[in-house]
Amino acid sequence: MIATRKPFRLLAAAVLNACLFLHSYAAAAGSDTPTPSHGIAMHGDLKYPPDFSHFDYTNPNAPKGGTLKRWSLGTFDSFNPFIIKGTPEDSIGLIYDSLMAKSDDEPFSEYGLLAESVTVPDDRRWVTFSLRPEARFSDGEPVTPEDVVFTFETLRTQGSPFYAAYYAGIEKIEAIDEHTVKFSFGDSDNRELPLIVGQVGILPKHYWEGRDFQSPSLDIPVGSGPYRLATFEAGRSATYELRDDYWGKDLPVNRGRHNFARIRFDYYRDSTVALEAFKAGEYDFRLETSSKEWATGYTGPAFDDGRISKQEVHNGNPTGMQAFIFNTRHAKFADPRVRQALAYAFDFEWTNHNIFYDAYTRTHSYFSNSEMAADKLPDADELKLLEPLRDQVPPEVFSEVYRAPTTDGSGNIRGQLRKGMRLLQQAGWTFRDNKLVNGETGEPFRFEILLVQKEFERVVAPFIRNLERMGVGVDIRIVDVSQYINRLRSFDFDMVVGSFPQSSSPGNEQRDFWGSALADLPGTRNLAGIKNPAVDALVEKLIAAPDRHSLVVAARALDRVLQWNHYVIPQYHIATWRIAYWNKFGMPETRAPYDLGLDTWWTLDAAEQERAR
Repeated sequence: MIATRKPFRLLAAAVLNACLFLHSYAAAAGSDTPTPSHGIAMHGDLKYPPDFSHFDYTNPNAPKGGTLKRWSLGTFDSFNPFIIKGTPEDSIGLIYDSLMAKSDDEPFSEYGLLAESVTVPDDRRWVTFSLRPEARFSDGEPVTPEDVVFTFETLRTQGSPFYAAYYAGIEKIEAIDEHTVKFSFGDSDNRELPLIVGQVGILPKHYWEGRDFQSPSLDIPVGSGPYRLATFEAGRSATYELRDDYWGKDLPVNRGRHNFARIRFDYYRDSTVALEAFKAGEYDFRLETSSKEWATGYTGPAFDDGRISKQEVHNGNPTGMQAFIFNTRHAKFADPRVRQALAYAFDFEWTNHNIFYDAYTRTHSYFSNSEMAADKLPDADELKLLEPLRDQVPPEVFSEVYRAPTTDGSGNIRGQLRKGMRLLQQAGWTFRDNKLVNGETGEPFRFEILLVQKEFERVVAPFIRNLERMGVGVDIRIVDVSQYINRLRSFDFDMVVGSFPQSSSPGNEQRDFWGSALADLPGTRNLAGIKNPAVDALVEKLIAAPDRHSLVVAARALDRVLQWNHYVIPQYHIATWRIAYWNKFGMPETRAPYDLGLDTWWTLDAAEQERAR
């Protein structure tokens, strides 16, 4: 599944996951012939039957109209989010439809969007999609199997390196007839491939032929999705309009969604300025990531009189891993003892109380807030995966449950720092003239933390003070969004604050996070530069997991091997979305557990807005 955060704006889809089971309501029990179905699920049965009318978390009678005003941080210079050049506009994905649509109240199930049916055999070695004859691009041209073939061939050969790696299991793509496209996966054991190929926005072949796909462009592209890009001011704003002629507006997967007639995005270079603009009514909705702002910034007349609503909404997804990420390609971070030692300088308990208003929970696992977290010693099923790798993984994998360094919150961490110094000395570093230096060369230990948001400097500053007590020299470099993206793409950093978001059903994206083959490939998300055959082996076990239990076991095994290699210094997480919005929107009574569901909201009329306060 594809996962997205702002530093990785090449990707617009949600993270999909790890293995496949086809459910067809029309199939006879024990039949050897795969039967076309209205959807596919990773594990178990689909929730919704073939004749379902809408998802339970939507209001099929929601009115259409009104404008949703939103904000983005930074700037943009391109409407092509599929390449590693340029800074794409954040929400250009609104113009694209995919073959299938994900259900947000199931761990990983998809239902027909551009495809009216999907057929897959029990061994999951191929899949066919039958396209809807009525599907049209915004210029009126039909969506054809040739467009699907063109999309995948172009992305894998000319797009971001992510696509070539993520869809490497596709052996062949072919148009079977005027409405059917077939993907063949050869001998691949990647059981989620039939699902993840269904999530890609389909490109119009007739539009892109003759254009330079690999160059950033502000030409307005053509898509088959519910919105078209109506107007924009380069780097400053973009406005999308709901298509009156949208071919798929009455499909079950769309009913009750895409209710705003216009969605406008304004870009701000400073998040503090952006918050003040929100309170002044310049835009309508915020998803807050700063605990300080959430605790102190959301005040004023509009909050007092009910014009702005402030809520914390439960998040049913794994929280993933936000962390200080080491670039292990650099010699100073190659030794895991060094990485473990520096973790003792991050005093989460003090930081949480004094800076974060006790808003967060310490992260220990790459799959926190889920059953996939390795928070107990490995059981018999895990040991079956780990024992063959015993000589390739740290011994603690078998004997200890990983916990990130913990303090009493007083700020006195001398004991912690002594533990770190002992590890550094074991790794060949020595304390000389109040500086940590290499015992052989005398070179001082110094590195740079790359940031994109100035507000995060207050979080990093206490960490740096503790590192300096260990003799480590640290510099902070704050750059703009475009430079930050380019430096991440080229791995031009010592340490960054980043995240590895996870879904409820992890899968193919784990290669991009941790795979050895991608460690030196610019534009991938293996930011840490991990080259570890044990990690590679466990990622493949996870991807090939035949059922939910096997997936959970493989995820736990992978989690603990990543933990004990100390590739990152874990930070913190929160299991809610913190949202604020001007009180002029309606929303369904039932919320989806795996998504915030902003695309299911609608605009209230004036009388309804008054009653909502």
